[in-house]
Amino acid sequence: MAFTRWDRRFFESTRGRVVSLLRWRRHTVEELAGELELTDNAIRSHLTVLERDGIVQQQGLRRGTGKPSYDYGLTPEAEQLFPKAYEPVLDRLLSVLDQRLGSEEVENILRETGRQLAPETAPAHADLRARLDAAAALLGDLGGLATVEETEAGYAIQGYSCPLIALVPGHPDVCRLAESIVSEVAGVRVCEQCDRGERPRCRFVVAPVEHPASA
Repeated sequence: MAFTRWDRRFFESTRGRVVSLLRWRRHTVEELAGELELTDNAIRSHLTVLERDGIVQQQGLRRGTGKPSYDYGLTPEAEQLFPKAYEPVLDRLLSVLDQRLGSEEVENILRETGRQLAPETAPAHADLRARLDAAAALLGDLGGLATVEETEAGYAIQGYSCPLIALVPGHPDVCRLAESIVSEVAGVRVCEQCDRGERPRCRFVVAPVEHPASA
């Protein structure tokens, strides 16, 4: 998968080059300085920022004939910086499933996938607003951005960045996956009303529970 312009800018920078070297193996400050033709102090400055951002960490002390030196390596979270083929693979997979199984069966699979993605620790005993907040937070963990809004009819989860944005244009039924996640975590049925325009945005609406009228 091609880099985005942000990816290219980062990996062409000195910090990006440090990260690329550390992806191959651990390095000491001296080794990084030699590879990049910089001073040790310049490398330490870049490492300090990368450590602060949770991308790099010290991973042991290397002892030799001279003064011991710390090895630096990437954190597990740093792997997210590198491009992955998930989106084109999922896009192709959904196309094949649709051809083989049909749209209705694919939708059922997506709904079941959403239910299984919902954490078992969903706040079942919390009030509705707290459960919706938890659902919005989970969408954020998956790469989206969403908040809970009060409406005249009840509540809605309004998204501002879709976690499945690359798949929505060709496979709008993937919204059913997110709908199932929200329903499972919130403990109520929600209705997907996503904006599938030029910049897809999630929206899930839930009406307040209606109580039977008193006799």
